[in-house]
Amino acid sequence: MYLSYVAIGDSFTEGVGDDLPDGRVRGWADLVASGLAAAANEPVLYANLAIRGRKLGPIVGEQLDAAIAMGPELLSINGGGNDIMRPRVSVDDVAAQTADAVGKAIDAGIHVLLLSGANPSDNLPGGKTIQRRGDELAVRVRAIVPDTGVTFVDNFADPVLRDLRFWSLDRLHLNAFGHAHVASNVLTALGVPVPVEWRVEEIAAQPALGRRAPSLAYYREYVLPWIGRRLTGRSSGDGRSPKSAELTPVDPDIVV
Repeated sequence: MYLSYVAIGDSFTEGVGDDLPDGRVRGWADLVASGLAAAANEPVLYANLAIRGRKLGPIVGEQLDAAIAMGPELLSINGGGNDIMRPRVSVDDVAAQTADAVGKAIDAGIHVLLLSGANPSDNLPGGKTIQRRGDELAVRVRAIVPDTGVTFVDNFADPVLRDLRFWSLDRLHLNAFGHAHVASNVLTALGVPVPVEWRVEEIAAQPALGRRAPSLAYYREYVLPWIGRRLTGRSSGDGRSPKSAELTPVDPDIVV
């Protein structure tokens, strides 16, 4: 059982899409921490250094050393999703950076939870390119990541998560149901019970929405602003700080 956990990454790990009434975001990593605490029946310490919009290089450069310095028993690493959405990217470079980050954490005596983001390609413009690059990245990572000291959770290959009912209106970030499903995948991989009140199996068994073409309003509200940020070198995470920069006790009673 892991009694201290630090998460690093981008919007996926920050929890964007799983919005709380007070304006904060929750997300799968918060839920995993809650599941660990519920199973342990004792305090679990948790920090989340993820910041939306970050490519893998800044995630490793800005978050990894700070996370390792906290000395957690478990460290989750996710990144590369923003990289493979750029017009040009070296999948081999992203995989190599991932392997280096994993190796550094393992050398520090930390168990690594390495996971891919869910696959949004069915419902996004340019989805075929995202699908191809995501598949390539998963193959590269599996080939170069050590067999010991790592738990790998391949959410990108989870067919359930591809359906629209798990995605926010922007079709790029998971909603509360999607984040709960990812947290369930992670806890299962770690051998930790999934809280029944999350209703993960019940929701997954409901009829799928299937693919739906994006509307013109979708392009105006989400695609054009995204392109604008890329053209001007801006990021949705500019000026943001981690939502939980220090290890603190986690609430085991999160309700999804």
